[in-house]
Amino acid sequence: MPFRPSDAKRHTRKAKTAKAKRAFSHAANSVLRATHDEGRAVRAGNAAAAKSARKSKRKSRRSGRY
Repeated sequence: MPFRPSDAKRHTRKAKTAKAKRAFSHAANSVLRATHDEGRAVRAGNAAAAKSARKSKRKSRRSGRY
């Protein structure tokens, strides 16, 4: 079962932005194709969404400084 960006909401609370949701689905589908293990795929998707959230948070802090 391939993951869609809308599935991220059910698996993690880190995926608040559309970019984080896309990162979740891309990572989860990639791992699912390689390993056929849904648990591992969800964990990889969660990690990707969290990383994307950290990047966007860091980026927003920088944009306020001139």
